[in-house]
Amino acid sequence: MKRIILEMGTGNDLYGEDYTKAACRAVEDALHHSSLTLFRSLGFDHADMDVRVIIAVQQPSKVDTALVAAKLPRGNPSVQVVKGGLDVVDDVHDTRSVIATAAVEAYLDIDEAQWVQSPNAG
Repeated sequence: MKRIILEMGTGNDLYGEDYTKAACRAVEDALHHSSLTLFRSLGFDHADMDVRVIIAVQQPSKVDTALVAAKLPRGNPSVQVVKGGLDVVDDVHDTRSVIATAAVEAYLDIDEAQWVQSPNAG
């Protein structure tokens, strides 16, 4: 499998302290930066694509990975959650804003021998 796409995104939940909501928003943000036109252009099937997501939040155990995976419209998803992201604590109101970051990678089984660089590429 060759990585064909890497997109990053951020998401937050400002008032609900919901790590899954922030993670889902980070994935949605990353997806809004990408377009998989090569599938239509080259005749690949989206079902053959593996999609690997890494989410970073301060409390990884509070992310529902199945809900995050459900945000991916195509491919075979896998979601990993690691410690990272950012929590911003408001001591005056005793609340926490949750900020998540996401890396979304798409992989496809491509035979390099089938591809030739164009002589005009440079």
